[in-house]
Amino acid sequence: MPRMPSSHAGCRLRVGTGGYAHTEWVAAGFYPPDTPSERMLPLYARRFGAVELNTTWYQLPRAEALERQRRQTPPGFRFAVKLTRGLTHQIDAHGWRDQAAAYRDGVAPLVQAGQLAAVLIQLPADCERTAVCRRHLAALLESFEGLPLAVEFRHPSWACDRVLAELERRRVTLVSVDGPQLPSLFPRLDVVTNPAFFYARLYGRNAAGWRSGHLQRRFDYRYGAAQLAEWIEVRMAAMAGRARRGLIFFNNHVRAQAAADARQLIRLLDDRGLAVEASA
Repeated sequence: MPRMPSSHAGCRLRVGTGGYAHTEWVAAGFYPPDTPSERMLPLYARRFGAVELNTTWYQLPRAEALERQRRQTPPGFRFAVKLTRGLTHQIDAHGWRDQAAAYRDGVAPLVQAGQLAAVLIQLPADCERTAVCRRHLAALLESFEGLPLAVEFRHPSWACDRVLAELERRRVTLVSVDGPQLPSLFPRLDVVTNPAFFYARLYGRNAAGWRSGHLQRRFDYRYGAAQLAEWIEVRMAAMAGRARRGLIFFNNHVRAQAAADARQLIRLLDDRGLAVEASA
């Protein structure tokens, strides 16, 4: 198996999945039979060194809840947390700054313990690059300055040099997405705008499922070894050579395919002499 160039060996990689408390993963065999949701995170952390939390998108994080989760993992484990939808999707012109302060308080246990890998700002699919959206994104970046920020654009209008230059100026990471190549989606860009870390999300390439509008079908996809090898050698290599750390999360969660692909990616990286950081 070919080894990656030595310039990439210095990039510390973490691989995981979007969420961990998927009940269907018990039937799929990732968790032992009858595993309750409260026991899933310690089991997950034995296999992966990071997780992307979805719960913080639905509601503001609570410090006591994240502290409990943090204590279920080894000190080396890392959390990426989504920004709450009230700050990105359901904008309250009068109260969102209070929400921003509450969000900071909620993730404080992860910050204090050194276990916060990134805050993911995922913009809505219908959020075009208008003056209103640009101002709101700028306000969000200013409100969360000092935290490791990563922005995922979902509308293709944001794919331009001015946006990339501004992210680079602010040291904010552009999220690299691997999904179906459809005109309505943000394109695949392997650009590093923040040398501290790159952030990749692999959705799967189920174009038919994406067009269907059915959420489960959208993420019903299994990567093959050849596809992941190509992703490593072409797409990841472009980012690993320019960043000190790398976060890679699979979101094709149906039937635990994300977990299977994440484990397969770790094996492929190991074959190429690129060690993935574990929890311990």
